[in-house]
Amino acid sequence: MSTSSRDSRVFRRGPGFLRRAWARLNRPSSRYSFLAISTVFFIAGIVFWGGFHTAVDMTNTLEFCTTCHEMRDTVYQEYKETVHYSNRAGIRAICSDCHVPKDWSHMMARKLRASFEIWGKITGSIDTREKFEARRIVLATHEWERLKESNSRECRNCHTYDAMSGGLQKQEPYKKHMAAREDGQTCIDCHKGLAHKLPRGYQKSPEQATGTPTPVSNQ
Repeated sequence: MSTSSRDSRVFRRGPGFLRRAWARLNRPSSRYSFLAISTVFFIAGIVFWGGFHTAVDMTNTLEFCTTCHEMRDTVYQEYKETVHYSNRAGIRAICSDCHVPKDWSHMMARKLRASFEIWGKITGSIDTREKFEARRIVLATHEWERLKESNSRECRNCHTYDAMSGGLQKQEPYKKHMAAREDGQTCIDCHKGLAHKLPRGYQKSPEQATGTPTPVSNQ
């Protein structure tokens, strides 16, 4: 039995629209060559992929992240007072540098997860400062857990134990960093509340209680 006969049998009893659509797809074009049709699809794919990447890149900008007043009036104002925003080297880590993975698979997973946060915007769960402060501990804990699970992946885009110099870094934080590496600790174990203030009711972890490594200096 030929392929066309099998295909016809599959759709013979189906809706008329499906039969007509399948027949049209199987029928060679009398007006355009296969090469022309393939070229059109190829160009369309490039345009779609380029547009998709442009849209994703746009959502990684500081301007996009601070579009909503929930972020602009709270954590953004705190962030502007930190070394991650302004420093002598002129290097700025924006929201996506800390909260969005760089590699494609993890980045898209983070974007999909972030899309559910739109529900919070629609329902107004944090649309006032009071509501935001009431949920700050929940929101912060989710992000700390994400960083912990990934071994502080986004932090390590800029900071690594191997790149730390005992001659350039102050001895007290350097010793603590080296001890943390030996103990298998990751950045977020100790470095909470650097870019945003700690939530009310937050209890220090054992690592922080024994002495938090000194935050990065602006000098």
